[in-house]
Amino acid sequence: MDKTNIYKGLGIDEDVFRYGEGICDELSGRFARIDEVSEINQLKVIGAMQECRVSEACLGTTTGYGYNDIGRDTLEEVYAKVFHTEAALVRPLIACGTHALAIALFGNLRPGDELISIAGKPYDTLEEVIGIRPSRGSLAEYGITYSQVDLLPNGNFDLDGIKKAISDKTKMVTIQRSKGYEVRKTLSVAQIGEAIACVKSVRPDIICMVDNCYGEFTETIEPSDVGADLIVGSLIKNPGGGLAPVGGYIAGKAEYVENASYRMTCPGLGSEVGPSLGVNPAFYQGFFMAPIVTASALKGAIFAANVYERLGFSALPDGKEDRHDIIESITLGSPEAVVAFCKGIQKAAPVDSFVTPEPWDMPGYDDPVVMAAGAFVQGSSIELSADGPIRPPYSVYFQGGLTWPSAKLGILMSLQEMKNAGLVEIPKIQS
Repeated sequence: MDKTNIYKGLGIDEDVFRYGEGICDELSGRFARIDEVSEINQLKVIGAMQECRVSEACLGTTTGYGYNDIGRDTLEEVYAKVFHTEAALVRPLIACGTHALAIALFGNLRPGDELISIAGKPYDTLEEVIGIRPSRGSLAEYGITYSQVDLLPNGNFDLDGIKKAISDKTKMVTIQRSKGYEVRKTLSVAQIGEAIACVKSVRPDIICMVDNCYGEFTETIEPSDVGADLIVGSLIKNPGGGLAPVGGYIAGKAEYVENASYRMTCPGLGSEVGPSLGVNPAFYQGFFMAPIVTASALKGAIFAANVYERLGFSALPDGKEDRHDIIESITLGSPEAVVAFCKGIQKAAPVDSFVTPEPWDMPGYDDPVVMAAGAFVQGSSIELSADGPIRPPYSVYFQGGLTWPSAKLGILMSLQEMKNAGLVEIPKIQS
């Protein structure tokens, strides 16, 4: 069957299809390099599973207290082995990435301590956890102070500024690897390592925590390989491989992971309790699939950058830059364009493709946010999705795609919606 007709049946006209195909042909060499990174990471995961002696018994379940859950405990060994850390928590009790970060923060900070963000403003949902925006139960209410050091205009860490900001009260430094809703570059593992070395040169006892969301398996090393004391993430992003239905992880030095476990459950119980509730098979298989799924999402992000950049829009990262996470931000310049883009992503989804996304006041956000997420797992950012706050400069944030063809269709459909709304003109490509 002719591929053009299949795309046409899904709503993609010939001009959009041929424009996209021309760009795909140019990206073949880039995609091959992504596959090489994916292969290395896949072998790391397989090796860890074999070394930790993952067995059929690990795929069982527990309820209630969850004592002696061999599957849960072995999975945490696997995560620690892959990320080269002393310990890990990998639990369905962790609701999302923000929850995982909050557990790590509250578990390791005490009244009178100071937290410094050295990559500028954190993601919107973390503002209320910290107390940047007043919220009940925030770190600020517990007497934990906060300051931040913005990145330099070129997107690099302000190493001199970091050294000056550290005081006797500084207990923890947090680094957000991905951009969140800021229009800035994602930080590479090498950059993060340089910043951690800078912090440790001033005070080796400061805990360095990295919000690793969206970054796992995009490189062959992780922040824990370059000195991070804690790395934190969500299982409905990269490491869940699109199969984990919920959950998060905290990996790092055993002392700090244990401290976090007492906040996850309660003092005295920590990681000893917490049933797996039947999710072990999805957690194991999702982690097994994660390097390949992440590679698909990376290809989609690179394709998106090239598609929109060549039409005059600003893309970050641009179409030729190295990638350090799966998020692509595209500055579209108007609320109408952000909504049209998201409508196209929703139309390309395998679930709820008939739903029309509209901006709304989501909990934890300062501005109305439009989200397209026709996902098997609600809110899963490793699946085909796009979102953006309705505020200048009107950027949309695209991520995910469990398979490369799915990601490709999503971008083409977003472009089709933009064209249908009269927001973009597609150059005609001769067959």
